[in-house]
Order: sequence, then structure tokens, then C-alpha cells
Amino acid sequence: MPPIFKALATIAVWVMFVLGLFEVLMAMIMGFTVPAPPPIQVYLGSAIGVACLILSVCAMKLRQMLE
Repeated sequence: MPPIFKALATIAVWVMFVLGLFEVLMAMIMGFTVPAPPPIQVYLGSAIGVACLILSVCAMKLRQMLE
């Protein structure tokens, strides 16, 4: 794998990881600050954040396998 693709893959993985953490954090904050029951945005935000975290781990594993 050429070095430029390694760098791009690493940047993409870090961006997905940070966005996933941010999304989960924002969903948790929103879930704790709104009255019960929480709106659907809390659940969707958590699901998108977790999916983003899982995809970032899968992309990093794939990048390591291609070396």
C-alpha cells in the first residue's frame, strides 16, 4: 500500500473515531438534560456514534491487514 493511502486511511479513521466519540457524548448529554422520555434523536445519535466507532475500528484493522 503506498504511503499516501496509509496516511489518508489513518486520517479517515481518526476523524470517524473522534466524530463517533463526539456523537455519543452529545447524545448522552442531551439524554440527561431533557425530561423523560428522551426523544428519538438521543437514540439515533447514540446508534450513529457507536456505528462510527465500530467502523473506525474495522477500517484500522483492514488497513493493518493490507500492509
